[in-house]
Amino acid sequence: MNPRRLDTWYFTAWVVSLFTIALLSTSRLAAEPGQFIVSPVAEKKLNGLPPGPLYWRIENFPTLDEAQSAAAASPTSLAAAVSGKVWLFTLGQKGGTTAGGTKVAEVGPVPVFAAPEYLLRINHAGGPPGSKTPVHSHPGSESFYVLAGQVGQRTPHGVSRTEAGQTMVGHGPDMPMEVFSSGTTDLDQLVMFLLDATRPASAPARLE
Repeated sequence: MNPRRLDTWYFTAWVVSLFTIALLSTSRLAAEPGQFIVSPVAEKKLNGLPPGPLYWRIENFPTLDEAQSAAAASPTSLAAAVSGKVWLFTLGQKGGTTAGGTKVAEVGPVPVFAAPEYLLRINHAGGPPGSKTPVHSHPGSESFYVLAGQVGQRTPHGVSRTEAGQTMVGHGPDMPMEVFSSGTTDLDQLVMFLLDATRPASAPARLE
């Protein structure tokens, strides 16, 4: 066989093998039952926080370009396309609005804390009924907006649950927690974080 053709054949076989392995891995992951999936969709770092009690304002926009333009103009706003809609998340004072946006919800007041640098992060998370996260903690606060299903959160203070279309404010830094899909249908939710950017965003923890 021509050496050049042989090299081409080996390269093609290598690519096909990698594709097959990736496809099988993806299929196994998708087929695993009971998984609670967490996907980061947007984040931004801040040197400081706005004054006063802070709330997460959640708004919809007609297009992602419009939402991203609004986010670029505000140091405390993030844009993302999730679950078939375009979202703008803004950490600020209660009652604010963004030009071109339609307000969906307001969550707060958000627990605040001192940190050298802050990280704003938006996660898209959920899973089938009964799925749950490992017990963990965050170096900051988190807030929830439920798109579908019901979310439950277990901490040393007990269990809280929130239905679709409602919000829930989480606890302050380093609170051990387990988040789970507590309804009878799949959970789909948006999670908004205010974190200490100098520490890992999540750490294993224990519920006593």
